[in-house]
Amino acid sequence: MQQIALNLIAIGVFGMTLSVLLGPLLNISPAIPAVTTFGVLSLVTLDGFSFQGKGLTLLLDVLASTNPEHRGRIIRHEAGHFLVAYLLGIPITGYTLSAWEALKQGQLGNGGVTFDTEALSAKASNLREMRLTLDRFCTVWMAGIAAETIVYENVEGGAEDCDKLRDALEGLGFSASEYSVKARWAERQATSMITEHWESYEALVAAMEKRASVAECYEVIQ
Repeated sequence: MQQIALNLIAIGVFGMTLSVLLGPLLNISPAIPAVTTFGVLSLVTLDGFSFQGKGLTLLLDVLASTNPEHRGRIIRHEAGHFLVAYLLGIPITGYTLSAWEALKQGQLGNGGVTFDTEALSAKASNLREMRLTLDRFCTVWMAGIAAETIVYENVEGGAEDCDKLRDALEGLGFSASEYSVKARWAERQATSMITEHWESYEALVAAMEKRASVAECYEVIQ
C-alpha cells in the first residue's frame, strides 16, 4: 500500500480515537466519528485498488500546494533534476510541478522532469558507454535531493528518485551496500554541479516558476 494511504489511515484512526474521547464533552454522537472514519477508509481502499492511489496523491497535492514554501521546494527540487540533466547531455522532454499537471500528461506521481532515453540507449553499445550512461542517470536522480539539501539543509522529497535509483541498480545486480555508495557518490556529483552553476540554477528556478517551456529553460541556463 502506498505511504500516503497509510498516512491517511493513521490520521483517520487518530481522528476517530480523539473524537470518541472528546465526544461526550462536546456532545458529539458516537455515530458521527464512526461513519466519518468508515467513509475515509473506504475511499482510501477504493482509490488504492481502482485508481492506483492517484486520487489521494491529487488530494494531498492540492492541500500542500496552498503552502508557498512547499511549492518553492518542489520547483527547486525539479530544477536540480533539470539543470544536472542538461549539463550531462540528457535530452529533456518536459516537466511538471504538481500531481495534477502530471496526471494531465498521463503520468503518475507528484510531477517531475521527463527525459528522452532512446537516444542515450542507442549510444550505450558497449560496457563503458553503459556505465557512463548509468552514472549520468544516477547523478540526475539524486540531483533533486542535492538541490533541496543545498537550499534548505534538509530533504522532504526524493523518495521516488531513490526508488528509481535502487530499482535500476538492483536490476543490474548491485547489492544494498553498493546502492548506498552509488547514491552518496551521485548526490555529491549533483551537489558539485549545482553549486558550480549556481547562477544558472537560480535563473532556471525563476523560469520554472513561470512555467517556461523546455526551450526557454534551456536559454536561461545557457
